[in-house]
Amino acid sequence: MRTSIATVCLSGTLEEKLDAVASAGFDGVEIFTQDLLVSPTAPEEVRARAADLGLCLDLYQPFRNGVELAPDKFDDALRRLRRTAELMNRLGTPTLLVCSNVSPDAVADDDLVAEQLHRMGEVAAEHGVRLAYEALAWGTHVNGHDHAHRLVLAADHPNVGTCLDSFHILSRGGDPASIQDMDGDKIFFVQLADAPLMRLDVLSWSRHHRVFPGEGDFDLVDVMTRLVRSGYSGPVSLEIFNDSFRQADVARTAVDGLRSLRWLEDRTRSAMAQELNGPDSPGAQGAAGATDRLQLQSLPRISAPAGWDFVELRTTDLGDTTRLLHRLGFRLGGHHRSKDVQVWLQGDVRVVVSEAGEGTRREPHLDPRERPDHRPVAEIAGLGFEVEEPAAAYQRALQLGSDPVDRSELPGEAVLRGVWAPDGTEVFFGPSPGSGVPAWLEEFGVESETAGFTDLITGIDHVNVAQKWQHYDEGVLFYTSVLALEATPAQEVPGPSGLVRSQVMRSPDDAVRMPLNLAPTAAEQGSFVGVAYPEHIALASTDVREVARRAMRRGLDFLTVPENYYEDLVTRFDLDPETVTELRELNLLYDRDEHGEFLHFYTRTLGDLFMEVVERRGYRGFGAEDAPVRLAAQYRLQSREPSAEQRGA
Repeated sequence: MRTSIATVCLSGTLEEKLDAVASAGFDGVEIFTQDLLVSPTAPEEVRARAADLGLCLDLYQPFRNGVELAPDKFDDALRRLRRTAELMNRLGTPTLLVCSNVSPDAVADDDLVAEQLHRMGEVAAEHGVRLAYEALAWGTHVNGHDHAHRLVLAADHPNVGTCLDSFHILSRGGDPASIQDMDGDKIFFVQLADAPLMRLDVLSWSRHHRVFPGEGDFDLVDVMTRLVRSGYSGPVSLEIFNDSFRQADVARTAVDGLRSLRWLEDRTRSAMAQELNGPDSPGAQGAAGATDRLQLQSLPRISAPAGWDFVELRTTDLGDTTRLLHRLGFRLGGHHRSKDVQVWLQGDVRVVVSEAGEGTRREPHLDPRERPDHRPVAEIAGLGFEVEEPAAAYQRALQLGSDPVDRSELPGEAVLRGVWAPDGTEVFFGPSPGSGVPAWLEEFGVESETAGFTDLITGIDHVNVAQKWQHYDEGVLFYTSVLALEATPAQEVPGPSGLVRSQVMRSPDDAVRMPLNLAPTAAEQGSFVGVAYPEHIALASTDVREVARRAMRRGLDFLTVPENYYEDLVTRFDLDPETVTELRELNLLYDRDEHGEFLHFYTRTLGDLFMEVVERRGYRGFGAEDAPVRLAAQYRLQSREPSAEQRGA
C-alpha cells in the first residue's frame, strides 16, 4: 500500500517536514498551500529535494471556492485554477484537492456544479493535472461523499475524480458502504483521519481533534475494506489537524503516522482474509483483483501478552528503592553475573533494579532541574511481557517503526529483544510462562522462584505509566499496535492541579492491564508538578491487610489518608465501625462496585515512582473514586504543606 501524509500534520518548516516524512518511510507527501507559501525554497527546488529523498509529491491542497459559484464569479475561479496548475507543474504534483464550497453564497444547483467541474477538468487537462473533488463535512450544499461522487460522475471528465476523507464521511454519521460500489479509477485520492467521539461542531472538531488511525473512535477498518473492494489503487494518506501534533517533534510524529497506517493496513488485511485468500469465498473473485491494486501487506501475527515477565526500576537511590521492596515483602533473588543489576522476587513478580545517574531514561518524565529539592530518580525503566512468539513480536515492533533497544550480552547469556516505547520505556518480549525459570533469571543465580516461600503478594495487578501531553495518543497506538492491547474508554480524575486523564490498555483476559495517565501540563501554583509524572506498580494480593501489617512492622512509609475520607466511607457504604477502624489503622482505602470489593494502599512516592498493593474481591475497576485522595496527599507531601499538627490544629 502506498503511504502518504499531508504536511499540515507536522510541526516545523517544509524542509524539516520532508526530511521527517522520508526518514519515517513514507512513499509520498501532500503539500499544503501554506507550507509552500511561507517557505523560501522555490517549487522546483522542493521538487528536487523530494526526489532526492525518494518522496512522491502526491497532492497539492486545498483549492477553495472554485466551484458551486454564481456564473459571474466562475471565470475568476478558472483564472486561479490556471495559475495553481502552473505552480503544480513546477512542483511536479499530479493532483489538486478541490474542496466543496462553504460560503453562504454557494450555489445549490447540481447541474451547474457538474458543468463547472467539467470546465475545471478542461483547464486541468491542459496542464496535465487531475482534480480530486472533496465534500467537506461543513460544506454549504455538498457535504456528503455520495453527493460529491454523483457530481463527479455527472461532470464526466477524465481529469475530474473524487477525494474521500474518512473524517468528513464519519463525522456526519455517513455510511461508507457506498464506497465499495464506486469505480476505483474515479477515486483520485484518499485521506484518513481518526478522532475521538465528541459533542462539538464539526468544523472545530476537525480543526483541533483529529488523530492518526487507531488513536480515536472511528471504524477505519470498515472504510478501508470498502475502499479495497472499489479497486482503488492510489496512495492512502493522512490529513490530521491537531494542536498537539503541530507542537510535537516532527520526526516522532511522522513515525507515529506511518505506524498508524501500517497497523491499519494489517488490520484491514486480517478483516478481509477470507475474501483475499479464499478463491471460493463470496466476493473473493472481485476482491482478488482489488487487492492486487492496493497491495495490502501484513505484519507478523501476534497475540496479546499472557502476563508480565518483569518490571525494571532504575534509580539513583539504590538503598531507598531496595528498602521499599523489602518492606513490601520482596526478597533479593540475586545479582546479575555480568551487569550491575539486582532482581527482587515475590510470588510471580520479578522486579529488576539497576542503579544509574540522572537522565538515564531515553525521555525522562521529569527534567531533574524541575524536581523540587533535587529529588532522586526512581522510575520504571523497562517492562517485560510474556508473549507466545518473542521473535515475531519484536519483528512486528520494528516494522511498526519502533527503535530497538541496544542491549549487550556476553556469550552464553540470554538474548532479550526490546524496543523503545514513545515515552522512553524499554519494552521487552519474553517467552510465555510454563517453561520453568526464564533463562535471563538464571543469570542472577535463581534456580527456583518460589521454593520454601509463602508470598502474600502474588502478581502484578497493573502498571500505571505516565504520558506527556503531546504523546498521549501516540502511546495508545503504540501499545495497541505493538502489543495487541485494547484501549478502554478514557476517564478523568480531579486532582489539586487539574484533571488527570486515564485510559486503560488491557489484554482480552486482563492478564496485562496498563493505565496510561495524562495529567495537566502546568499549574499556576507551580510548586507541584509531580502528579503529572509519577508512575506506579500495583501489586496483587489475596490478603492486603496482612501485607500492610508486615509493611508497618518493617517501617514502610505509607501515603497518609485523611480522616475525612474514612468518615465518608461510613456514609457511602455503611461500613461497620470496626471495619473502618481497621482500615484507618492500616492506611487502607476501600471501594465497591456491582461485582465486589476493593481494598488497597499506597506507598509514598520515591522519585517518580510509588507502589500500590491491591486486593480484589470480584471488583473490576481501578479505584477511581480513591484517586483524588492519592493525588491530594501526594500534592501535600511534595508542596510541603503544613500538616494539621504543624498548624497547631
